[in-house]
Amino acid sequence: MKIKDLHTIFLEHPLVDTDTRVIRKNSIFFALKGDNFNGNDYALEAIDKGASFAVVDEYNGFDNSKVIIVKDVLKTLQSLANFHRNYLKIPIISITGSNGKTTTKELINCVLSKKYNVSFTQGNFNNHIGVPLTLLSMNTQTEIGVVEMGANHHNEIALLSQISAPDYGYITNFGKAHIEGFGSLEGVVEAKSELYDYLISNNKKVFVNQNDNIQLQKTENANRIFLESSISLNEINPFLKVNFRGSQIQSKLIGAYNLDNIAIAITIGLYFKVSLEGIKEAIGNYKPNNNRSQIIKKNKNQIILDAYNANPTSMRVALENFELFPSKNKILILGDMFELGDSSLEEHQGIVNLVSNYKSFQKIYLIGESFFKTTTNCLKFKTFSDFEIDFQNEVFNNNTFLIKGSRGMSLERTLEYID
Repeated sequence: MKIKDLHTIFLEHPLVDTDTRVIRKNSIFFALKGDNFNGNDYALEAIDKGASFAVVDEYNGFDNSKVIIVKDVLKTLQSLANFHRNYLKIPIISITGSNGKTTTKELINCVLSKKYNVSFTQGNFNNHIGVPLTLLSMNTQTEIGVVEMGANHHNEIALLSQISAPDYGYITNFGKAHIEGFGSLEGVVEAKSELYDYLISNNKKVFVNQNDNIQLQKTENANRIFLESSISLNEINPFLKVNFRGSQIQSKLIGAYNLDNIAIAITIGLYFKVSLEGIKEAIGNYKPNNNRSQIIKKNKNQIILDAYNANPTSMRVALENFELFPSKNKILILGDMFELGDSSLEEHQGIVNLVSNYKSFQKIYLIGESFFKTTTNCLKFKTFSDFEIDFQNEVFNNNTFLIKGSRGMSLERTLEYID
């Protein structure tokens, strides 16, 4: 079946499902395959549960007019998403980078939503499946799309750029994330810059942080839009207060590293002619969630929960921010950083060495196999269970905690032991 014809069917049934456990009535089920599952085996089940059609790439004797057989289901899903994106003819802003993608995406959505009907990436739907699903969630009521793009190997951003065909793009930063897949920091820069390559070759526009030398270098030949120059940091106590065009915006974000995330949201809002009051209100009302730099109060204790993700770059800036945090009795709980490949021990030891330079931390807990291998006087535990046994007997009063680690460490579990 041609993509154009499939798109006609999609317009009549504009819901896409890939999991038979959550089939929606009148959706189209795409029978994707993974290492441990084959969606083709569940095509008829999807139809029985209410799907209008099932798209498959293996013929299993189907005798059902609702089954659509294609050569490759994943490529068909991606092609359909690209066709739909071009059909809608709306501005698409793509966001990638090593750190801050999700916060930046959500801030941009909050600002643009003051004037436009915006569709944006939900959760972490930012890969070769999530991006197509994001694009297919947009409809004729959508005025602007904001698409987050993630990657842990070369050529992934290039593919996602081809699928989403963005008109604008922004790279938050280049840091030591997914080193195992990219090989080095230089590999990270090369891979993330695949977004620049697409935008430049297609004469699209690039938002650029002029304080980032790598961004300046990589976009010399691009149609650039620089960050709003009037934005500066007023204070952190503990939330960021930002100067903007002669007034201040009191945010609910912590950490000086979030200044750039706020700045790009303001810049994009100004570019798309959102009112100054709308921009200020959007930034001021935005509150992070999902374990991202949340401040949680538990009785007499204060907790900075930043347990959604971690890499050497984000870990360092979090520690630098915590060192400056305006409170006493600070306790640090760090979990392993994943996907660092052969440089894992070196990077974890580097974090331990950095921590040893700070004198304001009352107690430091290190959790995970990688941190356990480091040389340090800090308390270290090979597993969370080992940490749990020690930690649950502690009594804390008037402490401020920073809890940070990779998603797989699930350090939010620590909260139940802090009164």
